Parts: sequence; C-alpha cells; structure tokens
Amino acid sequence: MKTMFYPKLALDGMGKNSKLYLPYILTCSGMVLMHYIVAFISEADTIASLRGGDTIQAFLSLGVFVIEAFSLLFLIYTNSFLIRRRKKEFGLYNMLGMGKKNLALILLWENVITAAIALIAGISFGILFSKLAELGLIYTVGGDVNYMFTVSPDSIIMTVRNYLVIFAVLFLNDLRQIGSATAINLIKSENVGEKPPKGNVLYGVLGVVFLAAAYCIAVTVENPVAAITLFLVAVLLVIGGTYLLMISGSVTLCRMLQKNKSFYYNPKHFVSVSSMAYRMKRNGAGLASICILATMVLVMVSSTTSLYAGLEDAIAEQYPRQINTAFKIDGSDLDSSDKIDEIRSEIIDYSGENGTATENCSEYKYAYTAGMIEKDVAETDQSKSLTYNELTMKGLYEFFFIPLEDYNAVMGTRAELSDGEALVYCYRGSYPYDTITFNGGRTLKLEKINALYFTGLSATSIIPSMYFIVPDVNRAIEGLPQIANIAGDSSVTYYWDFCFDTDLPDDRQHEFASGLINRLSDLVENDTWQLQYVESREYQKEYNIAMNGGLLYLGIVLSIVFLFATVLIIYYKQLSEGYEDRSRFEIMQKVGITKKEIRQSINSQLLTVFFLPLGLAAVHMCFAFPIIKRMLMLFSLRNDFVFLMATGISLGVFSLFYVAVYKITSNAYYNIVSGAKED
Repeated sequence: MKTMFYPKLALDGMGKNSKLYLPYILTCSGMVLMHYIVAFISEADTIASLRGGDTIQAFLSLGVFVIEAFSLLFLIYTNSFLIRRRKKEFGLYNMLGMGKKNLALILLWENVITAAIALIAGISFGILFSKLAELGLIYTVGGDVNYMFTVSPDSIIMTVRNYLVIFAVLFLNDLRQIGSATAINLIKSENVGEKPPKGNVLYGVLGVVFLAAAYCIAVTVENPVAAITLFLVAVLLVIGGTYLLMISGSVTLCRMLQKNKSFYYNPKHFVSVSSMAYRMKRNGAGLASICILATMVLVMVSSTTSLYAGLEDAIAEQYPRQINTAFKIDGSDLDSSDKIDEIRSEIIDYSGENGTATENCSEYKYAYTAGMIEKDVAETDQSKSLTYNELTMKGLYEFFFIPLEDYNAVMGTRAELSDGEALVYCYRGSYPYDTITFNGGRTLKLEKINALYFTGLSATSIIPSMYFIVPDVNRAIEGLPQIANIAGDSSVTYYWDFCFDTDLPDDRQHEFASGLINRLSDLVENDTWQLQYVESREYQKEYNIAMNGGLLYLGIVLSIVFLFATVLIIYYKQLSEGYEDRSRFEIMQKVGITKKEIRQSINSQLLTVFFLPLGLAAVHMCFAFPIIKRMLMLFSLRNDFVFLMATGISLGVFSLFYVAVYKITSNAYYNIVSGAKED
C-alpha cells in the first residue's frame, strides 16, 4: 500500500488540476505524435524511392531536430505555468510534514505519468496517422501511391529515447524550483506580485534599436546569397527586440493608462489594467513568445506555399524548352558552323526516328567566366587586388558574353551595336554604371535591357550574373582567356546551347533525352567539342516538385507544432491570470461590479494588449517580405505576386485562428474570475 501512496497522490493532484494538466498532456502527446511521424517519413523506403526522395528526407531529418529542440525549450517554458500553480499545494504538503524528498517523489510520479501517457498516446496515434501523412506527402510531390502499412521500430525507439530525456530535464527543472523555496515562499508564491522590470526605458530603446537594425537588413539586402547569410542575424535581432520591446512597452503602456484618470478609474478598465501592472515581466514575455511563434508560422507557411505555387514559373525560367542541350567547345572552334550544322542535323534526325519534331528551336553561343566587381571595374584574375565578401559573396559575379546575332534571333529583335558597345542584363543583382572595364583594359559601353531569354544558364546558381550582348564575342573578351578566373579554370569557357520542344507526352520526354545523350556522346566526344548535358524539363519539374513539396510539407508540420505552442501559451496565460485576478474581481463584485462589467473589463484587456502580438507579427512580416523574396530567388521564384498572395492569405487565416483561440480561452478566464464555474 505504501508503494502506491505517491502515485495516488500524484494522480490526485493532476486530477484536481485537470484544467492545467489536460492541455499540457495533450500538447506533449501532439509533440510526440509529430516527432514520430516526421521521423518515420524521414526513413520510409517509399519516400526514398521517389525522385528527389533523398532531398525530401534530408529536409525531414532537419525537421526532426527542430521538433526535438523546440519541444525541450517550449515544454520547459510551459511547465513553469504548472509548477507556479502547484507551489501552494506543495508548500502545504511541506508544512504538514513532507520533506523535499517526498515532494520530489510526487514530482517524479507526475512526470512519469505524464511521460507515459504522452508517449503511449503520441506514438499510438502517430502510428495510426503515419500512413495518412506519408500518402499526403506522396500526393504533394506527385509520387506513386503505395498502400502498404508499416511501422518503424527505429522511429519508435528514437522518439521514446529523446522524449524521455526531455521529461528528465523537466523533472530536474521542477526539483530546482521546489527544492530552492521554503514552505512559506511556496504557499505565498501566487500572491507575490511582480515589479515592473528595472531599466525599462533602456530595454525599450534597445528593443527599438534591435528591430530597426533587423528591418534595415531586411529591406536593404539585394544579393540573394547575402539574404540567406543575414537572415539568421535579422531573426536573432527580431527575437531579442520583440522581447525587450514587449516587456518594456507593456510597462509603459500600463503606466500611461494609469495616468489617464478618465480611462483608468472606470469599472471596464480598472481591474484589467491594475492586474497587468503587477505581472509585467511574464505578461510581456508571454506576448513576445506568441508574437515570435506567430511570425515563424507566417514565414514558413507563406514561403513554402509560394515556392510550391510558383513552381511552374521557376521551371519555365530554368528550362526554357522541353529538351535543353549544351555543348562545351574549344574557343578556337566557337564559330565552327559546320560542327553546329552536324549536331543540329543529328538531333533533328533522332527526333524524327522517335516520331516527333523539333519545334520552337532556339540556339545560341556564349562565353563564360566569373570575377569580382568593384564600382565600374571587373577583375577575373583572383590574384589581383579586387576582393569579394566571403560571407555574403557581395562583389562576386558570373559573366556571360552572347553574340548579338544569336540574341536577335532568339529574342526576335533587330538591335544594333558598334564595337565597344554591349547590351547588359543583371540577374539577381544590379549594376548602376554605364560602362564596365575588364582587367583594367577593355571597356564596354553599356545599355541596360529589362528582359532576357538566356537566364536559365544561371537560374540554379547562387552567384549573381551579368549578361553582355556584344557584336563580337572574341573581340569583347580579348585578354580574358589568358587569365585564370575565379572559378579556377585556366581560361574563359565557351558553350553552344540548342533547345527545342517536342510533341511527345510528358512521360516519354526523359526517355527521349536519355536516348539523345547516347546518340550525341559519340558524335562530339573529342578534344574540341564535349557534351555538357541533355536535360528534360519534365524530369527536372518532377524533381523540383519533390523538393518544393517536401519543403511545403515540412513547413506545414512545423507550423502545426508551433500552433500547438501558441494555443497552449494563450490558454495558460488566460488561466494563470484568471486565478491571479479572481480575488480582485471577487472584491470588485462585493462593491457592486456586475458580471456584465466583468465581461467588459475582459474585453478591455483584449483590446489593450492581446492583439499586440498579432499586430507586431504582421509588421515583422511586412519588413521580412523583401529579404524572404531575395532568398526565394535562389529557387528561381521571381513572381512577387505569388509570394504576396501567399503571405496575405496566411496572415488572414492565422488571424481568424488567433481570434477563435482567444474567444475560447477568454471564456475560461471569464468563468474563473466571475465564479461562473468552480475550478
């Protein structure tokens, strides 16, 4: 009987505090469920067999780590709500003769029971829904459906092991809080008001400075590579600035409202404002946490959704025709029309043998090198004085030189240029000057153009590019072949591309491209001409669908996890503040305040602070839009309207969700402070 004393005491305490423990256990179970599902899919053979499956599973493996790290931090945060509510109970046990060892045993059993329920329920439902989640991912990426149901013992073992470690950390954190307090302090813990944090003006100034720095980074960055590098810096500044501003801002707001006599000494506002004044630190931290989680959800959903929705545009930019071929050629053979005619004829003959024609053909020659730009000077010799930023790659460019004749043929234009003149198009970058000088010698006078067909050449590169349309390529690059370029080649490299459409069905295009590779390899494999690639747009589209679909799926999974956290923070915020405010409202009811006025006071608190996190999250998204847009360019998404629509819809849906959660949790707050229901 004695051995069951502590388990029964733990169960009794959890049962009496079911309003606190039930949401907590449900959230823990949800975290375990999502962890098992993501771990299961990251190892599933059906996903590995998909085109791009390795990439998808790499993303999901990262998602497993994110869920584990977030679970640890978030559960420590939310567990503090439970302990704060239970301290009075533990203090009473302590005064009745229980030592800290006895309290530790109660805490141990509570954690064991919570862990057991969360692991059993989470893994059971994870197994139940794992196949549905797998089918959802396969459908998203356009794979072949397999209805065989499987269970992953390795995923179960990993989930149990990792979450047992998390629950052990939670138990040690509980011991720290209970063990360091006296019985009197435990009993009085709920009645101890919090003073506004000292130096709140300094906090506010720092918060504004951090946010201003983050916003400045977000709106001024132009290089997509720099955007990725600086995005983490901006995120850290936003998190720090949000917490500092929310904590100090809520203090300042309450002081301003208290100084406004007509507002403060009103039954609708008096209790809510005075209550908030004594819990500023936790109130501000809670609001900041909600704001950060809301921003994370909005960023992930809007970016991954726009990537998936803008896939067609990205593929069209990377692969302008259904079949795209490229040949690397010796510079001295750049103008060899005989070899070009031979290859073109071979491609046309092969197409005819496969029952199709070469349609919408486009062909062009170009020279390629890379180098550094400083002001209006370009240097392709890496031993020279010009440098680039290794962190952001600012100043590093790829250079493409395309004959004017080929440009006019492909673009359907009649542009004319003289020697020393060039049309220029910047891809993922900008160039403000009217001339450019290469290696301190040859200078080109530039005229900017706004559109170019050839950008597929660098659509998959992370380095910005400059395309020069010149009358004579050999003349334009005089001196460059003798200088080692930044890519490590001993000279400028030359290419000839031939792209075309067919009337073959989508499922035959990759087979057609594979056969064409074999046909052309024997024809051009020599010292002068080399086959660089033959790519099928449909094949690459399927791969990109897998990659973008995997990102979208991971974004949805992590958003669900963060929504768990958001709901629980809001719920605990309402409950903990309800229990703290109940005595104040009881006093106010005794002096004449009605339940209608209590409801009005609650609504006043809503309008005062509760929508601040949502509003600030919307501001964060507005300023984050430019830097996220730059990063999406690396995935060849240049359609701003798609990203804008995805962001707007995500914000609208999340706002509705946020309002619904508040309405539900505010009712719980009202029931506590008004005495409508007993806890």
